[in-house]
Amino acid sequence: MIYPKNLLQLMLSVSAFMVPSGAGAGTGTGAADAANPVVRITTNMGEMEIELNPKAAPKTVENFLNYVNDGFYNGTIFHRVMKAFMIQGGGFTPGMNHKTGSAPIENEADNGLKNRRGSIAMARTGDPHSASSQFFINAKDNAFLDHTAKTPDGWGYTVFGMLTKGMKTLEAIEGVATGTQSGHGDVPKEDVMIEKIEVVK
Repeated sequence: MIYPKNLLQLMLSVSAFMVPSGAGAGTGTGAADAANPVVRITTNMGEMEIELNPKAAPKTVENFLNYVNDGFYNGTIFHRVMKAFMIQGGGFTPGMNHKTGSAPIENEADNGLKNRRGSIAMARTGDPHSASSQFFINAKDNAFLDHTAKTPDGWGYTVFGMLTKGMKTLEAIEGVATGTQSGHGDVPKEDVMIEKIEVVK
């Protein structure tokens, strides 16, 4: 489904709210590359493991791991869930209390990785280089989020890793009931907690 550009910005706005090739891409069942770090996201609905790709997205992976190692994500929520699209987290605690991240980073969406099912990417505002702490995991192939050109409309969203375990958890979160809370749409009616994110390899 193609969304109007203004709606797309709203859906993936950090204020409102990548796929390595090889075994397991898009399935969540493949073994991780021994050279790449792996993080585990523990939620109140299950666990997911994600293989990061520092070769393709070095600045983005470094930024993400800084948040992980600082414990920034622990106790936050998946605050925006859109079925057959994505789940987004990394910026709010229960009650839709905003958690301010660090300075924004450079967009690396021109790295060749795609917004496919199970890939993790950075959320941002309309400014291509505004990603900070918020991320989303694609629940389906979302080619319209991919980089096409170094223009405001073409930059796309930086993919920096791939789900290797926990597709069932992604599907469970994707399927929760949502509503409006504190002026934000697509918020789960019952908190989907990110209990912790940790490096496991």
